[in-house]
Amino acid sequence: MGFEFRTKLPSSAEIREQIPLSADLAKIKAERDEEIKAIFRGDSKKFLLIIGPCSADHPDPVLDYCNRLKEVQEQVKDSIMIVPRIYTNKPRTTGQGYKGMLHQPDPEKEANVLGGIAAIRKLHMEVLSQTGMSTADEMLYPDNLRYLSDIMSYVAVGARSVENQQHRLVASGIDVPTGMKNPTSGDFGVMLNSIYAGQHPHDFIFREWEVKSDGNPYTHAILRGSQSKHGQMMPNYHYEDLKLLYNLYTKKELMYPAVVVDTNHCNSAKKYKEQLRISQEVMHSRKYSTELARFVKGLMVESYIEEGSCKVEDHIYGKSITDACIGWEDTKRLISNVYDYIQITKFDD
Repeated sequence: MGFEFRTKLPSSAEIREQIPLSADLAKIKAERDEEIKAIFRGDSKKFLLIIGPCSADHPDPVLDYCNRLKEVQEQVKDSIMIVPRIYTNKPRTTGQGYKGMLHQPDPEKEANVLGGIAAIRKLHMEVLSQTGMSTADEMLYPDNLRYLSDIMSYVAVGARSVENQQHRLVASGIDVPTGMKNPTSGDFGVMLNSIYAGQHPHDFIFREWEVKSDGNPYTHAILRGSQSKHGQMMPNYHYEDLKLLYNLYTKKELMYPAVVVDTNHCNSAKKYKEQLRISQEVMHSRKYSTELARFVKGLMVESYIEEGSCKVEDHIYGKSITDACIGWEDTKRLISNVYDYIQITKFDD
């Protein structure tokens, strides 16, 4: 056999018993869930900002960053709902590089998944406890979902996972909004098929159980740009892209048509400072079209305390060790610009 079975990992029930979520925090999380769902249903005109580091690397700077977000949230709470990005599982294109806190709770030490499971649960919980803001994470491994699902209010399925059957079926059993990114090819049809699968009930195998899901009506699209066969990065956040997706959505007769625009990755050609301009263009498209004002529910932004990125061994507090992020001053500027656009955007009632 090519596997060395190293450590028997605890079940999600065991880890929840060892690191329980208090009744008070569960109540805050449930209230946040309903607020976010209301945005996707169209019952709330608030705009969603899923914002934070490319990857959560160390608890101290992540908590520092989230407490700063808490102060900004208070200033814009009438129009914007902020969901901190606490991404603890990182997909790697070649399988090499830092795979997130789940794998390495200390990025300078060896892999320790058992310690990582506890570390990521504690971090998500501490953000909720300190800020009152429930979190978002990527579902890189469907089997790990339930280690965090009682804490998170938003789940994303990545561009390389969205075509995977297991991700689609597990999304159908998640009870919070779940975004399906367009695949790296950019094919809208693949993404819409994944949304359809997520919105409908299924029977399937999950964590050695036969399970039945109810379907998740809050499964929706995330646009993150694409890459051609020649390696050219192609954005898909422009007005015409949003209109096309809206029309395709309508033909599919999916529930709660919605899209969140990822301002980084292929949309920015990984030029992280472009996120300010891209967010402004998306907000202008919403202002120009009442149809898009209802359809575009939020932005996904990569942001941290210090701008750019660095190597792990550089030890720069609050600077990304994976993809480059905008820094705190630009983060405040971006949120302020989004807020101003919301004030002048009209909806069809």
